[in-house]
Order: sequence, then C-alpha cells, then structure tokens
Amino acid sequence: MAQQRIPNYVIENEVTKSLGQETTTTVEPNEQTLEEHFVPILEELFQNRNACILASDLENLKSHYNLNIKVSLWAYESEAQKIKYFKNWCAKQGIKFNKIDSHIKLRKVKEKEPGLYGILCFNSTEFTYSYVDTPEVTNTFRLGTSHYMNLKADNDRYIITKEWYTDPFADSLNLENIKSDQIRKYILAQKKPDYTIDSRTQCAVDYAHKYCGVSDNDEFLFKYNKAYKNFNPDGGDCANFASQILFEGGKFKKNGTWNYCDRNGTKAWVNAQAFKNYMVGSGRAGYITKGTYQEIYKAAYNLRPGDFVAYEKKGKIVHISTVTGLDSKGYPLVTCHNTDRLLVPYDLGWSNKNIRFHLINVYY
Repeated sequence: MAQQRIPNYVIENEVTKSLGQETTTTVEPNEQTLEEHFVPILEELFQNRNACILASDLENLKSHYNLNIKVSLWAYESEAQKIKYFKNWCAKQGIKFNKIDSHIKLRKVKEKEPGLYGILCFNSTEFTYSYVDTPEVTNTFRLGTSHYMNLKADNDRYIITKEWYTDPFADSLNLENIKSDQIRKYILAQKKPDYTIDSRTQCAVDYAHKYCGVSDNDEFLFKYNKAYKNFNPDGGDCANFASQILFEGGKFKKNGTWNYCDRNGTKAWVNAQAFKNYMVGSGRAGYITKGTYQEIYKAAYNLRPGDFVAYEKKGKIVHISTVTGLDSKGYPLVTCHNTDRLLVPYDLGWSNKNIRFHLINVYY
C-alpha cells in the first residue's frame, strides 16, 4: 500500500494574491479527514488480502503484518488457516473462486498514539465462483464481517499490529478428514432442479435478502430491520432473524411459545436450539435428515428455498440458517445473521467432522 502516514491536512483558501503567492492554512486532522484518508487504505488492504486468498499466497499475506508482535502474528496465522480452509473446501466442492471483492464501511478511526490508529469497520465480501466442469457459469455469495484493527505507520505503508473480527469460519477450519474426491464427483454430477416458489416462500426469501446485513441492494447494505432488536451482543441473532423471515416474510402467526414483542422474544424465537425444537415439535416443519456432512450431503439436495439448516456442535444447536436459493448445481445456499451471509453454500465454514447438520423442511 503506497500510503504515507497521515499528514496534517492542508486546506486551501480561495486563491488570494499577496505578494504573488497563494495562502494556505494547516490544521490538525479531525475525524472526518481521518476517515477520508483511511477508506482507500482499508479498501486496498482488504483487496490485497482477497488476492492472497485467490492465489493461496501466504508469503504476500505476511507482508501485511508484524510477525514479531504476538497479536499481529496471531492475526496472520488466522488468515493463513482460512486460506488453507478455502483451498480444501474448493477441492471438496469442485469449484474455483474467480473473483473476491470487498466493500468497506468505516465506522470509526482514532489515532491512539503517533502513527498508530485504531479502526472499526464493516466488510461485505462478494465471492464469485464456478464449478470446474462449467467454468462459464458463475455463482456469487456474500459474507459480512465486523473488524477491529490497529494499523501502524511503517514508512510508506501501514502494518496490521492487531485484528479481531467475527470470523464466519471460526467453528470449522479443518477439512482434512473429508473424503473430497468422492464428494466432489457427486457434486459435479448434479444439475439444478426445476422448481417453483409459492408467494409466501418468495416473500420470506425476499425479506431474508433485504435484511441479512450484506444485501445486494445498496440501500440495505450493512443494515438490519430496526423494528427488531439485534441480539448479537447477547449471544447471537441467527434464530431471531430466522424467526423474522418466517413471520414477516412467510406470514407464520405468532403464538404464546413463538413470539416477539417490545424488543424481547420468547426462547423459541431467539434461541437456536429452542427454535429448531419448536418448529419441528409444532408441526410447522419436519426433518429431511441429520448427521455429519458426509452422512447428509446427498440428502441436502432435497432442501428448497424457505427451509432451514440447524448446525449442531457438541450436542447443541448453535446456529440457524435459512435456505434462500440453489446454485448452478442445485447446491443449497443459505442466508443468515451471526455472521451475516447472503446465498452462501450451506456447509461453508461448517463442514468438518465435529459438526452435525439438521436439514429441516418448513411447511409454508
């Protein structure tokens, strides 16, 4: 990144002629000028890291960190592990990423000490991929992440000295035990089915895409529905969002067990385990199957938009995602909160042997 440490900003007055010279006034950087300075720096930083993912380039990735600082080294190792995961997942899936683009929203920047800046930002990353046997057909999905990082001026660029963010892959970064060849062969043999969506289901899908936080409609990018509390600070918003999709979009009626009122939801509304149990126990939904990825990946092709996937870890349902589309091979794509996803392959970030999938058909 060919960027110098942020200078004092020079604000040019209207041109005045005084002894044949223009006059200028120098001011210290304020929050607005800091933001203007760092937005292009962050955009370049994220695009460079995206390029490292595309190329599986760990050496170039190292240049963005100070590996002599423990927290910076940890940040690098986390990104390096994610690159390895992506490579393994692509091999299992029979796909290749063609393009990765990031859209940044800077929330706050502050100079913590000379040359060291603390930054809060949102990142919406769009991935474009193709299956290896149909490279001309592209599919896209989006992931949203919220980042806190420290950037340190280092001659003509900035180095990441600390970074924390809501990693979509934190729960599953080991695919070494997946039988990739067998699974890839099966996936590549599939074709997208012909199916129709009824109006209730379509409204549910539309709601999910609008308020997922990484909407492809710029008007709703980085936004949730303000009519509902964001439960992420309380442990997660996935079930709350899945409930919204069914109520606001799918027109399922509330009741004493499944309800939201006055910024509070019942356990069945906001808790992943309770949500799954309620939907199945109430007769509003039913099981397709459950098991490890290797046990369920064939049955997953029975999922359709409006259904949902519950993810079990250590005997407990920890996440809910709603199916809102199928890709060019008919592979189910999910949309959810915590972390924000739009039309993401349902197992991406989850498909190791420690995760069990509950595939649930919703009765609209």
